Amino acid sequence: MAKSPLTTNAPPEPAGARADPSGVRLRTQVPLRWGDMDAYGHINNVEVLRLLEEARIRAFGAPAHTGSPVGEPLAPLFNELPRHAQALVIEHRVRYLASLEYRDVPAQIDVWVTQLKGAGLTLAYEIRDGVDGTRCVIAETQLAFFDTEAHRLLRLSTQQREQAAAHQDQSPFRGA
Repeated sequence: MAKSPLTTNAPPEPAGARADPSGVRLRTQVPLRWGDMDAYGHINNVEVLRLLEEARIRAFGAPAHTGSPVGEPLAPLFNELPRHAQALVIEHRVRYLASLEYRDVPAQIDVWVTQLKGAGLTLAYEIRDGVDGTRCVIAETQLAFFDTEAHRLLRLSTQQREQAAAHQDQSPFRGA
C-alpha cells in the first residue's frame, strides 16, 4: 500500500518534551485545526492567540476549578492556585516572523517565564512549524493573579515563585 502524502513527514517530538537540555523552556505540541486557517491560507492571527493560550495551559496547567484536564501539565503552576484565584491576561505582544501554514501535525510551542512580579508574571512563547521547524511567531503574555473573594491582586507564594523561576529565561524580543 502506498503511503499517503500526509503521512510522509517525520512525527513531531512527543508531548511534554523539553525544548532545551536545561528544561527551562517547556515544549508543548498544539494541534492546528483546519478552521484556524484564513482566506490567505495560513493560520489566522486571532487563532495564534488561541494557540498561545493552549500552550500556556499545557505547560503550566489550568486553574484547579476549571475544566477536567486528563493529563498533567509540564510544570503545574496554575492548577495549584487557590480555588478563588484567576490568572488574568493583562497584555499580549505578538510578532509574526513567518507564515504558519496549516499542517496535520501539531505546532511546536516553547513556553517560558521572562518576568516575575509579586502578583503576576510574563510568559514568552516561540511557535515553530511542526514539520520543518521554521520559527513563525514570538510572543509574550503578561498575567496578573486575582483573588475573586477578596477582590484584589493575589501575590504568588514563595513556592510558586520558585517554581516559575525554574523556567525563567530572556524575552524573545530581546535583540529581535
